[in-house]
Amino acid sequence: MAGHGLYGRPPRELADPPRDAIQLSPLTPGSRAIEDLADMELDAATLLAPPGAVERRYVLAHALRALKPGGELLALAPKDKGGSRLGKELAAFGLAVSESGRRHHRICHAVRPAELAGLDEAIAAGAPRLSKALGLWTQPGVFAWDRIDPGSALLLDHLPKLDGRGADLGCGLGVLAHGVLASPAVTELTLIDIDRRAVDCARRNVDDPRARFLWADVRSSVDLADLDFVVMNPPFHDGGTEDRSLGAAFIAAAARALRPGGRLLMVANRHLPYEAPLREAFGKVALAAESGGYKVHEALR
Repeated sequence: MAGHGLYGRPPRELADPPRDAIQLSPLTPGSRAIEDLADMELDAATLLAPPGAVERRYVLAHALRALKPGGELLALAPKDKGGSRLGKELAAFGLAVSESGRRHHRICHAVRPAELAGLDEAIAAGAPRLSKALGLWTQPGVFAWDRIDPGSALLLDHLPKLDGRGADLGCGLGVLAHGVLASPAVTELTLIDIDRRAVDCARRNVDDPRARFLWADVRSSVDLADLDFVVMNPPFHDGGTEDRSLGAAFIAAAARALRPGGRLLMVANRHLPYEAPLREAFGKVALAAESGGYKVHEALR
């Protein structure tokens, strides 16, 4: 099926893809996976390129693989988040690139030639893999894809024995889930993340019949109720920009999901002022731990 591929949500004033464009971003629940596109399936593609170099080249390579020869590619990125390198990266794949700049973005136009170079290498470099260092399946672009986040490590160190039904909001690779499911009294754990790649990795990393997995936006489309506990290390960046409202939205979602008396265990960077939204949503809030620039909050519904 031919069509226009769209990766991400570029600013409308910089790119205006058709309304029926096929969304391909793993950060849009329900979108189609760019990896599942057939070779030379697309007539055109518009990409808001990711900031990470390995992830960006992986996405560009898949888009070019799926684009028909003669198909138009529009790729853009903020200058300080990969945009300054975008034209050279496309040229390395064999494209003749026309570049322009607007609103702190680099915007690259190109037509897909019949012959391309380096696609297989870029796709292999950005593909899911089993990390020997982590002992986990991971992929470039996922949060903390090549390390154990120190905030999650602190929460794991201070995780009490939990019981009943719970959820891991923003589960990532499933690191917190391993600690939660170490308690035999836990009967069910729902792992939720907005990133399809994270959910796919978590499925492989958390081999437990008590675990279930949701690719969803915690802020708007998760139907959970009467949970006994929630654990989370919420994000505080959106598109590379700090957004403290994300953590507040996660706190509100946790409060909605918990039964009266249910418990939230949350880790956050020390500088993030989440005490106020915690007190607004929960009857009792305590600081359970603080170390290395992070703090663990415990709150009772």
